[in-house]
Amino acid sequence: MSKLAILGGTPVRTADFPNRVSMGPEEKAAAMRVLDSDVLSGFVGAAGQFFDGGKEVRAFESLWASSYGFKHAISVNSWTTGLQAAIGAIGLEPGDEVICPPYTMSASAVVALFYGGIPIFADLDPARYTLDSASVESRITPRTKAIMVVHLFGYPADMDAIMAIARKHNLKVIEDAAQAPGVLYRGRPVGAIGDIGGFSLNFHKHIHTGEGGLLVTNDDNLALRSRLIRNHGENAAEAYGVEDIANTIGSNYRFTELQAAIAIEQFKKLKGFLTHREKLARYLDSRLFDLPGLTVQKIEPGSTHSYYMYPVRYDETVHGVPRNAFLRAVAAELPKPHFWDTTPLAEGYVKPLYLNPVYQKQIAIGRKGFPFTCNPGVKYSYPKGLCPVVERLYEKELLLSPLVREGMHQRDIQDFADAIEKVVANMAELRNSPVSQANGIYDAVRAIDEHVAKN
Repeated sequence: MSKLAILGGTPVRTADFPNRVSMGPEEKAAAMRVLDSDVLSGFVGAAGQFFDGGKEVRAFESLWASSYGFKHAISVNSWTTGLQAAIGAIGLEPGDEVICPPYTMSASAVVALFYGGIPIFADLDPARYTLDSASVESRITPRTKAIMVVHLFGYPADMDAIMAIARKHNLKVIEDAAQAPGVLYRGRPVGAIGDIGGFSLNFHKHIHTGEGGLLVTNDDNLALRSRLIRNHGENAAEAYGVEDIANTIGSNYRFTELQAAIAIEQFKKLKGFLTHREKLARYLDSRLFDLPGLTVQKIEPGSTHSYYMYPVRYDETVHGVPRNAFLRAVAAELPKPHFWDTTPLAEGYVKPLYLNPVYQKQIAIGRKGFPFTCNPGVKYSYPKGLCPVVERLYEKELLLSPLVREGMHQRDIQDFADAIEKVVANMAELRNSPVSQANGIYDAVRAIDEHVAKN
């Protein structure tokens, strides 16, 4: 049994993990095609031929929609603005409540605030890391308008259970599938199982255009209203015969021709990316499945996982070693990361959203408490302990790896698994060392920044 590197032993690997390279000759050729055309955006902010953008934008939207059977696909300049369009399109009004997971990128909840909606946080299913249907139903009130579902890390939420609740209470369902492009839930593509949803195209997603997003829906009305919000709808609602103009005032959430041309080439590679990630994940599952104190995510038949992140649950009571110490010991066996996607493990993900100042102080739009003051006699509260599963994942249990991705090979994942196995085999040594006294959550991003600055 070799000595742990964090205690002076020889590390498992010193060679850097390969970086993820996402742009190739196809994307370069597509970009040059658009540059040569001299048309970098095909949108006009008024009803007519170019209200829905140029040929590259329309081609990209059509490609994604037809590939996965969505009736409508609507590109936007970020997934945050896509979520804003979706929230507006469903008719959210000031004082309406939206049930959200608290373990996600902040935009999944904040978009409700822009329309005067109030995020209400439900707890997670600890096996899926997505909304727990029982917790969702317990949060419903007469003011509830919608459920915001997030397919976190690329694995789908239990949509059948959530849709049953939504139908029972006449609620809209928005699917934030930012991390789950091309993912199936019991044979159905995520994104439009609910009323409306979509995907992120920003830099660290499976396919990207720097920034960007794509809404999908099978509802004609929601599609039209989303397009109006995307492109100065106040100028076009009348021309398109929209009588209920609520929330149709728009902004500029438009996708460029340059982004769309790159996105087309990226999209053609998506299935290959997903197949490669699934292959690496299955190998890593086989190596970690029987290790004490670690739980890998199980995939139900008919469903798939995009592995935006590879999640593992850690039980510190099994070995008496805190998660932070375990993470640092694994990291010491492997090369120092230069970028986020070469980080072996991170812990905690994001702080539960309701613990952020916007909810603790209930100050969002203006200084007088809007929209938290919209419902007279209703006092909103976001105490610690609101979602115990989420808090336990954040503080003690969840580990994430971005190494299950294109650019990595099985031999690289083998070294990663070897490092984890080595640490697990030496837990007694680690438990009796000063390292096991580590406290707090390891800030992987800060550690990378410091390493890069020194080198």
